[in-house]
Parts: sequence; C-alpha cells; structure tokens
Amino acid sequence: MMNDKNCELLFEYLKSILFDSAIKAIDVEKLDEPYQKLGQGLQFLHDCVEEMLSYSEELSKGNLSVEFPSRNNFLCVNLKNMHANLNHLTWQAKQVASGDYSQQVSYLGEFSEAFNRMTVQLKEREEKLRQESLSLKKRSDSIEAYNNLLMTVSRKRREWVFVVDADTRNVVYCNKKKCAEVQFREVFCDSCETKELGREVILQWEGKVLEIWELKTKNGKYMRINSYPVEWQGRNSYVHVVNDITQERQEEERLSNKIYFDPGTSVRNRLFFEEYMEQILAEKKKATLCYMDVDNLKYVNDHYGHLEGDNFLKAFAEVIKKHFRHNDVIARIGGDEFCLVLLGHMKELAVKKLKIARTELGKTNDKEYPRSFSYGVCEINGKSNSMTLEEIIHEADARMYKYKRKHKEKEEENENFDDSSRGSGL
Repeated sequence: MMNDKNCELLFEYLKSILFDSAIKAIDVEKLDEPYQKLGQGLQFLHDCVEEMLSYSEELSKGNLSVEFPSRNNFLCVNLKNMHANLNHLTWQAKQVASGDYSQQVSYLGEFSEAFNRMTVQLKEREEKLRQESLSLKKRSDSIEAYNNLLMTVSRKRREWVFVVDADTRNVVYCNKKKCAEVQFREVFCDSCETKELGREVILQWEGKVLEIWELKTKNGKYMRINSYPVEWQGRNSYVHVVNDITQERQEEERLSNKIYFDPGTSVRNRLFFEEYMEQILAEKKKATLCYMDVDNLKYVNDHYGHLEGDNFLKAFAEVIKKHFRHNDVIARIGGDEFCLVLLGHMKELAVKKLKIARTELGKTNDKEYPRSFSYGVCEINGKSNSMTLEEIIHEADARMYKYKRKHKEKEEENENFDDSSRGSGL
C-alpha cells in the first residue's frame, strides 16, 4: 500500500509536468524515504521544462536578446543551437542589407538554399539597377541637350511654348521674346496675359504621357494644347505647346450646321435625328418620341404657292420650339414630317404641350386655310426595349395617322352640321 501511494503521487506529478500549462508542485517531504530522491529528480525536470517553455516562447516572438538557459538544462540544447544560428543569420542579413552579397548560409537546410538564392538575386538586381542608373544619367544629359535645342528652336515658332515646374507650378520658360526677358514667378508676363490662353487651367495640368487636349477661353477662343512631362534643368516639369485653333473650330461649327440642320426651318435634319436616336438605343436610354405631320401642306403649296408653304413650316417649327425645352431635339425628317425627342418617359407632358402648340399654331394664320398638325407619341423603354428605330418610327407614325383620321372625321362632322344648320335657317 505504501508503494502504491508514493507511485501515484510521483505519477500525477510527472503527468502535470508533461501536460499541464500550470504545473502542480509536489512536496517531497510527504514521500517516503526511498522515493524522495526520485521526487527531487522530477523537481529538476520540472524546472528544466518551465525554463524550456519560457525560452522557446521568447524565441517564437523573435526575441533574440533573451538570455541562454543554464548549461545543466539538457532540454534546451537544440533551442540554444537554433538561437545561436538565428543570431548569426541576423548579422548576415544586416551585412546583405549593407551591400555585402558574399554572405552564405549552409546550416539551415532549405532555408539556406532560399537565403543564398536571395543574395544572388539581390546582387544581380543591384547590377541591373546600376546599369539602369547609368542609362538614366545618359538620358538625362540627352534631355538637357534637347531642352536647350528646344529653347533655341521654339523662339522662332508661332506657337506659344512654355515650361511649368511640376512642384511649384511656376513658369520657368516661355518662347516669346518678352517672356524670355523676365524672371518668372507665380504669374505670366504681359505678353502671355494678352493671349488669354486659359492659363489657370493649363498651369494645373499634370500627366505621365503626352496628351493632346483643347480648351475654350472665357473670350470664346479655342486652344489646342500638346502637354507632356519632361525633366527641365534637373527638375520635373511640364511642357505645353499651345495653338490658337479658333478659326478652325468656327469653320467646323459652320460646316456642322450645314450638315445637321434643315435650312428651311432651322431645326435638325433627318441625318442628325437618326444618329441621335441610334445613340439613345445603343445606350438603352428611356425616351419619348413624338411623330408629327403638318396637315394639308400639299394643298397650301398648290393653292397658295411654295413660299406660303415654307412660311407654314417655319411657323410650325417656331411654335414647337417655343413650347419645348432647348435640349429637346426637333428634327425635320421629310417634307411635312417632323420628330420631337424628349429624354425620359414624358408622354403625358408631351401630349399636353402638343395640344397647346396645335391650338396656338391655328392662330398664326391670316389666310383662309387652317393651320394644324397631327401627332403620335410613344415611349421607348430603355433597357427593356427590343424595337429598332424603324419599328419605333412605324409605331409612332401609325398613332399619328390614327390621330389624323379622328380629327378629320370630327372636322367633317362639324362641316355637315354647319351646312344643315344653314339649310334649316338656324
């Protein structure tokens, strides 16, 4: 029984040493004499295990300044070897960081291979960077020579060429004579001021590649600008080459008006309408299309002359423009056929305005014939639309003819009523 008791106490103590995070101590004095020496041995093992756990925890955190365990702790031999290796490896890494790529590791297996491969690659990369640095130096010298050449050549150019410091946004060079004679600060000289080139916008430009862009000044001038980054006298800068293209843009606008406008009514023409509608359909936008037909235009041309027919069309176009927004597109797509396009689903509002416009158009004539127009309105459903432009126009045209028939029958009924009233003496 005595042996069982001692063995059980020692066994529980050993289990605690091996498995418990907080080891339960043993009182050796409670053991019988033959077992006390064994208990003392387990206490020594207890101390070694706790020291090993504390030591390995610090190493796992990367604390290489932790003190080495005692020499008598046989459990920490391998850990001490690893600690020493890590200290030496740390020193070697610092040597590599300072440029000593001759460091080699041969005592850490696969890690050694990776470390040695890294030092070789770093050495190769440094050599590559050195070669690139030399190349950049040559390029910088070449750019400086190019800049000097540019300064000489640009002074003879009609374009306005100037260089802006990328950091300070100060003008550091301009090819115009007056500018070249002043010390640049934060403002342009009088010569540049008079050009009205939108200087504030240009000074804020920044980019990494060549960009060709345009701006319109407050005075309505158009400028085309070639902007690109350069190194100018050792500093990052931007070069801007500015051309006045006002005349070119005005000519383009004049030609555009001829291409896209109907000369008789000053509204858009069929070409513009088709391109505009194709864009709306491609972008899946919601829109409202009003298909309009000027009533009895042929009758007016035949009985009152084409000049009167033209006046009829002009009056119609002016009334429509009056009752709709300036960004609503009105286009003449045929002799007496017009289309009105509103972005969004606006059918109810469009019908309301068309009714008002129709009534007003009837009051613009001092001749005997009535002025009126018929219309059909349909909405385009944006993303869910599957109809082509031709199908949409056909749908709106059908609605327009339905409207026209309805109002024609109503007018005929009114005429018959007037005739019967006169016959009965009413």
